[in-house]
Amino acid sequence: MIHRLISIAIISLCANIAISAQNSSKKSTCEGYLFAYFEGSGELAKQEQIRFAVSADGINWKALNNNEPIISSADISQTGGVRDPHILRGEDGETFYMVATDMFTRKNGWDSNPGIVLLKSGDLINWTHGIIDLEKTYPERFANTKWVWAPQTIYDPTVGKYMVYFTVRFHYNEKLDFYYAYANKDFTAFESEPTLMFSTKYGAIDGDIIFKDGMYHLFYKGNTKNEQGEEVINGIQQATSKSLHGPWTEDFTYLDAYAGTRTHVEGSSIFKLNNSEEYILMYDLYSSGRYEFQRSTDLYNFTKTPESFSKDFHPRHGSVIGITRKEAIRLNKKWGSTPLSTQMDSIYSFKSDGNPIITHKFTADPAALVVKDTLWLFTGQDGGADSPRYNLKNWCVFSTTDMKNWTEYPIPLRISDLSWDRSKNAYASHVVEKNGLYYWYISTNGSGIGVAVSHRPQGPYKDALGKPLLTREDCFASTHGWACIDPAIYIEDDGQAWIFWGNRECYYAKLKDNMIEIDGEIKQIKFNGFSFTEAPWVHKYKGKYYLTYATDFPEKIAYAMADNIEGPWEYKGLLNEVAGNSTTNHQAIIEYKGNWYFIYHNGALPGGGGASRSVCIDHLYYNKDKTLKRIIMTSEGVPAIKKKR
Repeated sequence: MIHRLISIAIISLCANIAISAQNSSKKSTCEGYLFAYFEGSGELAKQEQIRFAVSADGINWKALNNNEPIISSADISQTGGVRDPHILRGEDGETFYMVATDMFTRKNGWDSNPGIVLLKSGDLINWTHGIIDLEKTYPERFANTKWVWAPQTIYDPTVGKYMVYFTVRFHYNEKLDFYYAYANKDFTAFESEPTLMFSTKYGAIDGDIIFKDGMYHLFYKGNTKNEQGEEVINGIQQATSKSLHGPWTEDFTYLDAYAGTRTHVEGSSIFKLNNSEEYILMYDLYSSGRYEFQRSTDLYNFTKTPESFSKDFHPRHGSVIGITRKEAIRLNKKWGSTPLSTQMDSIYSFKSDGNPIITHKFTADPAALVVKDTLWLFTGQDGGADSPRYNLKNWCVFSTTDMKNWTEYPIPLRISDLSWDRSKNAYASHVVEKNGLYYWYISTNGSGIGVAVSHRPQGPYKDALGKPLLTREDCFASTHGWACIDPAIYIEDDGQAWIFWGNRECYYAKLKDNMIEIDGEIKQIKFNGFSFTEAPWVHKYKGKYYLTYATDFPEKIAYAMADNIEGPWEYKGLLNEVAGNSTTNHQAIIEYKGNWYFIYHNGALPGGGGASRSVCIDHLYYNKDKTLKRIIMTSEGVPAIKKKR
């Protein structure tokens, strides 16, 4: 089973998406993400300190430094604790700014905190800092300050300075309002006394501003009160303005999925996914120990169903920026507690050490494509160890030039990218190149087969149709709901493309030259001895066509031969036996640099099994009469291809 989706490559510059109205030519393309947060579990005295985590896709996270602090709060704060870190990439693309609440509740409680901490770095490793105590520095206005909470930084292009904004509450007034001040050039203090920025109707905390299409969007935790002044509902709201100085238009709509329920959220933060038009609105479910998010493309309309981050830590209020490959390597060198390949699992290089070739995640349903000197491998991402059922949410892409050294790229397509899918399961897929574009044919568990497109084999891919190319209705001979899966594409020498697919029954049809429409009649493959389960694959060798496919259950791979793409097919027998510890068997066959390869999956990794599979590669050989020799599955795999001198 395989999964594929689509997103035309939109190259986004590496900038903290929470701010910039302008792009700098000095900025590099981001390939990963950095999450600055404080911890919500473990030793209480160590929770209120800054920690870092990294991700390849902004969804699946790994803590750096074994989830230990990367900066000691005692070294940078007045109270000995910091909360709510906000990190920002500067306008030059090379300087980083971080601000945090100066508050140590484990020692001093919640009654009051004096101010905030400012930090600055040129490499994300070494940080200078300054401490701002509002009561002591600006006694005339802030002498009776109770709270100074959740500071954030944004670049103001109208004055060329960095604005720091935060929530203030005074002892004599329960109202929580946003104040701001401009930081000095060293980012160690304010230029002048903070000024009121925005006062919401009922008060607000945890603001985060992002700029899009001429408008500033301020997301925050707001609330609604009754006539008696009692809070009756709270959640994430937003206000908008064309200027950082306002006026701000308050929208009383609640954006988070939990508003009005007993589950409360705070610490909202917004960031834009790399190479995508999609934004992530994340928030801290502080009363239940979870961190979730909702998506948007316009910052007004958000998905209704919250999603959870995958992570090995328990973050409290934090923020995210995009990072480059170089920065990711630098962070890993300093604080990496696991291999960079695990932390930045889509933007790293690794070596295969036999079969399975990929050991840092579970992969299934391989498809392969040769482009010039490179072999591209496309897989589904299986569920975790000992997964009881198929749970594929992402498709993955890898490349090699020697069958030993591999590169993994950012996740190019997710099942959630397909608006028409109802199954939430990314099944088998196949990628081909035609007319200078790469087409990824993906299947889902019951919603059909779609097609995504990209200008690069590594993606990102964009849904080309906004609907399935094929559905269960096209499987005229089938009676079960998951018949429309496992697409395989074959392109003739004259450019005519064909698509094969199916479960229990095998179908095929021509594709139009645009590769996103069926051309003519859909037909069914039948021949003596044909016991078809799923996973068709068609290739050609010395004038002969080969149809390989999974048969029976647990699945083996069988094959047939023909002189024509439409048959008649002649059954030739089994090619591959049951692959170890896996009830399914799904193959790709490809010629690369003079050798033929059989790519498949098994359940050989620790914790592996029928729904936790791993891709393997062994050689494919032909007999003199052009029939196929049985595959010999090995743990050694295939040797590296030596470079020609």
